Amino acid sequence: MNAIKRFLMDEEGAVAIEYALLAALIAIVIAVGATLLGNNICAIFNGIGTALGTVPPGAFAPVAC
Repeated sequence: MNAIKRFLMDEEGAVAIEYALLAALIAIVIAVGATLLGNNICAIFNGIGTALGTVPPGAFAPVAC
C-alpha cells in the first residue's frame, strides 16, 4: 500500500515530460525563425544582385528562395 502511495505521489516523470515538451517547442520556434530569416536574407541578396545589374558570365546568378 505504501509503495502505491509513493508511486502516485511521484512527479519525476511529469517533470521530465514537461521539460521535453518545452524543449520541443523551443526547437520548433528556432526552426521556424531560422527559415523565415533565411528566406528574408536570400530575398535581400537577390534584390541587391538585381539592383547591381546584369550578372557577368561565370558569376553566381540569383537563387530561388
